[in-house]
Amino acid sequence: MAKLRHYLQFKDLSRKEYEHVFARTRWIKDKFKRYQRYWPLEDRTLAMIFEKQSTRTRLSFEAGMHQLGGTAIFLNTRDSQLGRGEPVEDAAQVISRMCDLVMIRTYEQKILERFAGSSRVPVINGLTNEYHPCQILADVYTFIEHRGSIRGKTVAWIGDSNNVCNTWLQAADVFDFKLNVSTPPGYEVELERNTKNYEPFADPMQAAKGAHLVTTDVWTSMGFEAENKKRKKDFTDWQVDAAMMKAARKDALFMHCLPAHRGEEVAAKVIDGKQSVVWEEAENRLHTQKALMEFLLLGKVKG
Repeated sequence: MAKLRHYLQFKDLSRKEYEHVFARTRWIKDKFKRYQRYWPLEDRTLAMIFEKQSTRTRLSFEAGMHQLGGTAIFLNTRDSQLGRGEPVEDAAQVISRMCDLVMIRTYEQKILERFAGSSRVPVINGLTNEYHPCQILADVYTFIEHRGSIRGKTVAWIGDSNNVCNTWLQAADVFDFKLNVSTPPGYEVELERNTKNYEPFADPMQAAKGAHLVTTDVWTSMGFEAENKKRKKDFTDWQVDAAMMKAARKDALFMHCLPAHRGEEVAAKVIDGKQSVVWEEAENRLHTQKALMEFLLLGKVKG
């Protein structure tokens, strides 16, 4: 069994470890496409704890665990009151004695960290208010799959400085690419530390200029619904449209973690256009997470 490792933030793995995970992703995805069985996690159990609702996260982890030969158990808010009724540490002690791996999608990063601190098995961040590492794991892999190495490239983030944006910032440091960020006034990034890989832009068109990848997310993330009306007004000029994609490189890709609101953060012609790889990006959540689970449970598998 591999040494106990958690995946709570993108920076938890090194570039070399990501290179291994991506190599395994290619191999596992190829097996999947050829309908060839690969069951390295037979008799292993994944507990999936959801405090925040999800479509892609649940489906990709549940299907992925089954495809690796294991079993996935879904626990929602009614089934597990993390931090309410039972201490997080107690829940971690019990749950981690009954399964081999835990994925948690919750609100506060500190809840996830407290759980991991008392867990006997690997814990994966399925999303928190602060970070979404599994999404960027898939996004970076998708870029590499289509365009090769992301090192030295330019990624333009347009919109809210949310958990996905925060994770792109960590990825820029790990993989050494430039991240241009443009947010409306009042929604600026709060840097964890200074980094040469980040540059802020007041004008989203300037942020997109010459970018190899343009990416965005909804203007109102889960938990901020009360601000929706104000955000729609504040973010009006931060829609990724055809003109913005034209400012990027001719071969630039467009990504979105989904769900998307056409006519708000992205124009329909962009997300449904030739430069968009959002569907491949969504599918790659499945394959990258399978490689991640294999790595956390078995270490560096060769094959």
